[in-house]
Amino acid sequence: MRDYSIRKRVLVTGGAGFLGSHLVESLLEQGNEVICLDNLFTGIKQNIEHLLGNPRFEFIRHDVTNPLYYEVDEIYNLACPASPIHYQHDPVQTIKTSVHGAINVLDLAKRLNVRILQASTSEVYGDPAVHPQSEEYWGNVNPIGPRSCYDEGKRCAETLFFDYHRQYGLDIRVVRIFNTYGPRMHPNDGRVISNFIIQALRGEDITIYGNGSQTRSFCYVDDMVDGFLRFMAVSDRNCPGPINLGNPREFTIRQLGEIVIEMTGSSSKLVFHTLPTDDPKQRQPDISRARELLEWHPETEVESGLRKTISYFDKLLSEENY
Repeated sequence: MRDYSIRKRVLVTGGAGFLGSHLVESLLEQGNEVICLDNLFTGIKQNIEHLLGNPRFEFIRHDVTNPLYYEVDEIYNLACPASPIHYQHDPVQTIKTSVHGAINVLDLAKRLNVRILQASTSEVYGDPAVHPQSEEYWGNVNPIGPRSCYDEGKRCAETLFFDYHRQYGLDIRVVRIFNTYGPRMHPNDGRVISNFIIQALRGEDITIYGNGSQTRSFCYVDDMVDGFLRFMAVSDRNCPGPINLGNPREFTIRQLGEIVIEMTGSSSKLVFHTLPTDDPKQRQPDISRARELLEWHPETEVESGLRKTISYFDKLLSEENY
């Protein structure tokens, strides 16, 4: 069994994205060598520009739907557009990224016999009939709706990971990510926190879809990355997951809008629009498994994380004129 305390050569697909770039930073801080692979469809080169001079960092522009040929010690697969605006822009490519991409990274891991983590999503639970959502819940997903390219693509990727685990004994880790936020979120990704902050900083109306009673749970990016690293450090090959990672503190969308207005000192007003098709009404993780296995729980209070995120977007707006 490989000693995971020593320096590793790590491949991170989707490494120039919001979550991927933070993960890459943490892996480098641990002393690892990191290959950051991204096709820059939603990833941003600026997210990793400050790392380009690091001799242990390498950026490769590549699409995971094409085969991968690298020599690494472990793999994190984060490649896939994750916001509705981006994944619905090209739904066929989105599902190819989830499915063909999973096959390609799994084949690489199988050839090298290395541990691999799949960044799955709470969207595998769909519009849940169970609340909060535990890993045993199979979900309530529309297989033919406008969100299905992402939801079902991620569900199929999970299937592939577990079949490679059962059939080939591959050492896998599957995490189901609940809403995550923080600096480097794409300003135009359409996600609720980035939307609200951008609108509030501009003094525009805060757009709420539905009546605002639907709930979400928001996890700060540093806590999410810590969960990834803890799970990958578990040495037992028979510990594949899935594991929910997220913040169980639940907010209504209306509450979030009011908090953002207050924290930004904005004059923005809340305005209400029709709820999109298949938008889930509730989203809250049961993180009992993560607490027990990883001794993990979110440490960043939402208000603290929002202050850092607001500061990031405020600076971005002043510099980039978004």
